[in-house]
Amino acid sequence: MVRRLTATMMGLGMLGTPLSSAAEVGVLAPGATVQKVAGGFEFTEGPTCDADGNLFFTDQPNDRIMKWSADGELTTFLQPAGRSNGMYFAADGTLVACADEKNELWAISADGTHTVLWKGHAGRALNGPNDVWVHPNGGMYFTDPFYKRPWWTHEEPPQEGQHVYYLAPGADALVQVTDDLTQPNGIIGTPDGKTLYVADIRARQTWRYDIQTDGRLAGKTLLCEQGSDGMTLDNEGNVYLTRGGVLVFDPSGNQIADIEVPERPANVSFCGPDRQTLFITARTGLYSVRTRTKAGTPSK
Repeated sequence: MVRRLTATMMGLGMLGTPLSSAAEVGVLAPGATVQKVAGGFEFTEGPTCDADGNLFFTDQPNDRIMKWSADGELTTFLQPAGRSNGMYFAADGTLVACADEKNELWAISADGTHTVLWKGHAGRALNGPNDVWVHPNGGMYFTDPFYKRPWWTHEEPPQEGQHVYYLAPGADALVQVTDDLTQPNGIIGTPDGKTLYVADIRARQTWRYDIQTDGRLAGKTLLCEQGSDGMTLDNEGNVYLTRGGVLVFDPSGNQIADIEVPERPANVSFCGPDRQTLFITARTGLYSVRTRTKAGTPSK
């Protein structure tokens, strides 16, 4: 059974009143504005934060992973990088990347060496791992949508559908955990490991699931009628989606903010030493804005 939460529509509040700006509803720090911190890329994606507050992100067409250090230095971390897209740091410091050049999931160490964690399912190649989230137990959830890549004959989907998969720690097989999504793309879970959010970008919907002890999903709930490329969460349980601007929804599915960005955003992540800066990958640039909220688990 699918349950539904209330959601705002078309940029209106609960009673049709215009939404307040991000600053007015208290998502951003007082007086904070979106700043461009780096540019000159072709298409940025996959922002994720390491334990020291350094941001890693991808410049996918240029096949490289970039590092924006906590003290504001930009360097190239890895090139070539398997055309890495979405990424996420595991608790042990391993950088997990959706390397869609060969439809693989990679584990990348601090020195840039990589191993292939997974490729293929049911005897066929994956469609193209797109975004990944690592559970506190080390298991990995990733989306596998299909996008044509004619430059290397990836013109038909290898898999029968577009799904979310779970790779349990030490497992020798993937578990398909969704079967009714149109084109899952963005994915993020709560730090306590209990809840998973998945954005169905083509269906323009974002769903919330309860994570079971075996890694499977239950309690599918519609958060909002809005899809997304990438996504993240803050310590108040708000969900940040990337569609036009950065749209922020509270845990009940009400849109509470629309953060304007000079370029169309692809993905978002909290980073910095205190995890209180929202970084936004947006086409040719990397942007940031100081926030009142930060990464973390909502207090009980």
